[in-house]
Amino acid sequence: MTPSEPVETRTEARPTQTATLAEIAREAGVSAPTVSKVLNGRADVAPGTRTRVEELLRAHGYRRRRAEATRSPLIDLVFHELESAWAMEVIRGVENVARDAGLSVVLSESAGRLTPGRTWADQVAARRPHGVVLVLSGLDESQRALLTSRSIPFVVMDPAGDPGADVPSIGATNWQGGLAATRHLVELGHRRIGAISGPPQMMCSRARIDGYRAALETAGLPVDHSLIKTGDFHHETGYRLGRELLDRPDRPTAVFAGNDLQALGFYEAARELGLRIPEDVSVVGFDDLPVARWVGPPLTTVRQPLTEMAEAAARLVLELARSTSQEAPTATRVELATSLVVRTSTGAPPAAEGGVRDGGPCSSEAESGGVAGSRRVDGA
Repeated sequence: MTPSEPVETRTEARPTQTATLAEIAREAGVSAPTVSKVLNGRADVAPGTRTRVEELLRAHGYRRRRAEATRSPLIDLVFHELESAWAMEVIRGVENVARDAGLSVVLSESAGRLTPGRTWADQVAARRPHGVVLVLSGLDESQRALLTSRSIPFVVMDPAGDPGADVPSIGATNWQGGLAATRHLVELGHRRIGAISGPPQMMCSRARIDGYRAALETAGLPVDHSLIKTGDFHHETGYRLGRELLDRPDRPTAVFAGNDLQALGFYEAARELGLRIPEDVSVVGFDDLPVARWVGPPLTTVRQPLTEMAEAAARLVLELARSTSQEAPTATRVELATSLVVRTSTGAPPAAEGGVRDGGPCSSEAESGGVAGSRRVDGA
């Protein structure tokens, strides 16, 4: 497998330590061992004292010296939801890097919240892992300060929102993927192309739909907002919104689903209505999960290099953990390339729509003309 190349990088230095533990203890009116207990996430500290010490640690930008930080042989991996094959690809990537480094992985889930709870942050501080990888999630200001003060580095993979210039993050070229998927359908002759997006509060979801719109506009096709449905990246939503699109008297001849799970839900909706894929309606997904090649017909999709993204995030967090206070860690934003994988869920539109049917999917390289380097044909 050819590793994806980063397409964008920026760096910015983090602040350095401005106060000693003893100075913070004096200002808080407590002993140095009490401040140490707070730093180590110990439970035997009164809530009011803990809050006062934490506020002073943040105010002074205190960072525990690397030499002070005795780390556990762990990487914390945090998901906002942990329930699909998508998560398994990410776990595999982090495990690959952790295993090579002689570390173990601790899994956490924030129950659908885009920021873990306060209890989680205290537990991480007590575990003192080598670092934290957050997936489709992030940290609030107090959590970031807590981890920073303990010299626990963190990296966000596929950030839900803008992580900020000072937060290391790993993503994918989501806009380019949405563009390539929709352009493929346009080149096959489709003119009414629906879309089932992911949650609007997630950057990756918005970028994919922006790419979809850009492909339509570039082709001179109108963007029919009634054909764009807002989903949540789950199979059930792909089914429900697929029924809404396919029950229309002017149903689309093709649909771009924001991820593979929603595409598979759309498959179910089409089957219930007696529609054939791709003879009656074409479908493109996003992610290229293993199930995309097993489903019938195999799913045309945008490959998001999930395992490679997770490996890059884990390597980056370990690199940050190895750096010293004199070697100020840098924040890095990396995006790995997506690519269109053409299988047999896409073909020309029905003859009534002006398409040319030849009894099989249109997937030859000669018909591409799409985004250079973003398309391949999978014979699965």
